[in-house]
Amino acid sequence: MLYKKRLFTPGPTMMPRNISLAMAQEMLHHRKPEFKALYEKSAVCLGRVFGTGQPVLPLSCSGTGAMVAAVCSLFAEGDRVIAIDGGKFGSRWLEICQAHKVEAVHHAVPWGQSVNPDDIEALLDADPSIKGVLAQLSETSTGVLHRVRELAAITRKRKVLLVVDGISAVAVSPCPMDEWGIDCLLTGSQKGLMLPPGLALIALSARAWEWAEAVGPRNFYFNLLAERKNYEKRQTHFTSPVSLMVGLAECLALFDEFTIEQVYRKQWALTCLIRAGVSALGLELFVKEHYAWGVTSVKLPEGVAAPDLIARAAKQYGVIMAGGSDEYKGSMVRIGHMGWIDAFELAGCLYALASAFTDCGGYLGCRNYMEQAMKAYEKALKEGCPAL
Repeated sequence: MLYKKRLFTPGPTMMPRNISLAMAQEMLHHRKPEFKALYEKSAVCLGRVFGTGQPVLPLSCSGTGAMVAAVCSLFAEGDRVIAIDGGKFGSRWLEICQAHKVEAVHHAVPWGQSVNPDDIEALLDADPSIKGVLAQLSETSTGVLHRVRELAAITRKRKVLLVVDGISAVAVSPCPMDEWGIDCLLTGSQKGLMLPPGLALIALSARAWEWAEAVGPRNFYFNLLAERKNYEKRQTHFTSPVSLMVGLAECLALFDEFTIEQVYRKQWALTCLIRAGVSALGLELFVKEHYAWGVTSVKLPEGVAAPDLIARAAKQYGVIMAGGSDEYKGSMVRIGHMGWIDAFELAGCLYALASAFTDCGGYLGCRNYMEQAMKAYEKALKEGCPAL
């Protein structure tokens, strides 16, 4: 291998060296004062990242565990919810509901498209028994950004909870929970938070906590009422992932130093860079509008196999990209650009994509794709982030 490996996958993402070093320190005990002090400091910073005054609870699991915790804590057996299914992780909402006997109304959205909030409003108007809407903010399998702010404007006027998977959106694109009216927001450690997998974070609105109290615990491990009780003591209900919590504190210190607004500004500029570069190469962007700020999906033409392109980019340049899911498994490349990535690294990924594409038999007629990509990046930095 002539090159360092660099992750351009939509999770796990690359880690800053100071986070890696912090996690390599001697172990803390999770019931002792040193850990409680660490937890206390992180709790304040997490509120700013989530945009909430409510507790942000750490869970020892992946993001899927937080999805399970949300369903089990907020809905009783037989409750009806809408599950927005626009990709692999939208389908996961359906599977979790089925496993825990929550009746999910399946609202399918074509892969690559954002949900139409008017459709959800119509479903809620037609069925007053519906108690929740489950959605992704960023659908990681496609790179779509669902219009959660508009969904929240609909649900907060009703006795309906909006539960949002922000696993590839929190610390990547704006999602101020309290301002928008999101009732449950969750994420995982291995995306915008730049940590290894294994830690999830979840927050509930004030009214969501009232629902959780009415439903009562339905899962021995994912018991958010018990987690909230322990939160007051700056503890977790079960054994804490101590090293990940140490790394989280280091990540949050970075956010405080540079501000979360600057993180969003960088993420938006990187999104503009990769989309402009891919378009200049003549390749097809899978998501045309309402696209995520942390992952970009590229649809390959017939004759170029995604697994071959991904393998060649990894071997020749140390650039690790991801493939598609389900019917797009062989024809899509997903490029992650969240977390500890800068413009020059992403430009290198773009070069690796172009080179591997031609090596796999694809034809590129553009020579100035890099110039167009960097112009888009500089323009986005100058103009700032758009409103969501």
